[in-house]
Amino acid sequence: MTDTKGKVLLIEDDNTLGFLIKDNLEENGYEVTLAPDGETGFKDFMRNNYDICLFDVMLPKKDGFTVAQQVRKKNEVIPIIMLTAKAMDEDKIVGFKSGADDYITKPFNMEELLLRIEVHLKRTKKNENDGPKTWQIGSLVFDYANLTLNSKDENKTLTQKEADLLKYLVSNANQLLKREDILINVWGKEDYFLGRSMDVFITKLRKHLKDQSDVELQTVHGIGFKFIL
Repeated sequence: MTDTKGKVLLIEDDNTLGFLIKDNLEENGYEVTLAPDGETGFKDFMRNNYDICLFDVMLPKKDGFTVAQQVRKKNEVIPIIMLTAKAMDEDKIVGFKSGADDYITKPFNMEELLLRIEVHLKRTKKNENDGPKTWQIGSLVFDYANLTLNSKDENKTLTQKEADLLKYLVSNANQLLKREDILINVWGKEDYFLGRSMDVFITKLRKHLKDQSDVELQTVHGIGFKFIL
């Protein structure tokens, strides 16, 4: 980033909406690449460096969920916001499972989209500036900067979201953490569907930590979680 707030990859097959979003983002200081279909969009992603992705769900040649999965395999950090034309629970859940960080339902307020982009870019920048940090978790060494959870016998690579969640838990070890506080601090907002996504990541972390007898990720029903360390 030089003179821009960030480089945005926008994949939207509706020409009118695509140009409207592009123009608004550019007026607010972003550099935007607009692709008309999923296939072209992913090629753009592979050719250039972007700071954030905005993907429509219903796209020709390759849908937004598929593109999100492909992008996430190449880059664990870049924020992905899905643009969905219908407020269907299934779409939102599939989106999070595909690697998306957020969603916004059409028709949406452009100011809201701008605010969400700013929140995600701030969080990404903050994580980059935090520098290397490691924690001892039982017999495991958690290296947040390198997204690893290592033991003498095994090295595990975490996704960015797994690492963000584990970092928040271990930084607040032995404290009762409310669900809404975890969502706000790790996902940026409190939301039912983000809560469903959080539960999936909690399950993944438990699997990573299952052999640590002196470590426990407790569920406090109706309230949240406690990371016993």
